[in-house]
Amino acid sequence: MGDSNTMYTLDEALSTVGFGKYQALLLAYGGLGWVGEAMELMILSFIGSAVQYEWHLSPGRKSLISTVVFAGMLVGAYLWGIISDKYGRKKAILGVSTITAVAGLLSAFSPNYTSLIILRCIAGVGLGGMHLFSSWFLEFVPTPNRGAWMIVFSCFWTLGTISEAALAWIVMPSFGWRWVVALSSGPSFIVLVLYGLAPESPRFMCMKGRTDEALNILEKAASLNGTTLQTGILVPDQNQDHCNELEASANTYLLSRRSDKASSSMLFVLFSPKLIRTNVLLWFLYFGNAFSYYGIVLLTSELSTDQSKCTAIALHSKNSQNTSLYVDSFITSLAGKTKWM
Repeated sequence: MGDSNTMYTLDEALSTVGFGKYQALLLAYGGLGWVGEAMELMILSFIGSAVQYEWHLSPGRKSLISTVVFAGMLVGAYLWGIISDKYGRKKAILGVSTITAVAGLLSAFSPNYTSLIILRCIAGVGLGGMHLFSSWFLEFVPTPNRGAWMIVFSCFWTLGTISEAALAWIVMPSFGWRWVVALSSGPSFIVLVLYGLAPESPRFMCMKGRTDEALNILEKAASLNGTTLQTGILVPDQNQDHCNELEASANTYLLSRRSDKASSSMLFVLFSPKLIRTNVLLWFLYFGNAFSYYGIVLLTSELSTDQSKCTAIALHSKNSQNTSLYVDSFITSLAGKTKWM
């Protein structure tokens, strides 16, 4: 298709490759990572009261178990963005999954409150990179389909929260909170086992000038999808005018190719006259959405019964038949779908 001297960009190549079996496999892998991240966050709804009862914690010390996770996420969100741009999406995903899985599993063996706090904070650093899974997946998707597939990808978050509620419902009454914490790290370990099969993002390859490697990945994708990649030369998008990038839509802009110089000035671009109003509005909406969602999720264990002390005893007891918390958590989990849309 076309002559050998024809130049085409990555977005044009992805449009030719289309969405098929290749992207479906990537969706399953990235979605599994998303499920694991959701389970690690949802677990905060269940272990707080049980840990409080076991170690006789004050309400303030109990709430700190959740607080340190989000503090770790604040650090991780910035850290993993830098790592993914410098070393690649795939290596960043390896780091995120390793920290989340190992810290999550070790949390189950915490001998005391202090060690649990430290491990949950470390797990939070890993959880701060959960956005990498969606970004990595979307960089394989043709531009016209990204919005729709982001919505589909978001459903894995709901699947993760529902799975965590089901796991807690089945395991906690009989085996206690430690088993729930240990089993919740399972999806992240599976991501690590399958890591060798995951490809690097062709967009990152192009960003680093490794167009031959990017072309290799695109040819494999086209072959599995039953399409044929056009004949020609794959060129980085860095030759595009930087002014055109400022005119681009938010979705395309976030996933567009940037030179190293452009990347270093992204903070200033966010506050440019063209984008400042939109960005501030989006930040405000996202803050309100996250504040409400996590507030409801974390308060589920307190609101499911009339008295929090009764809840803690019920959660700690291995023979407890109190299922109100788990039923409420299932209902709350349905909000997870809209949380990320």
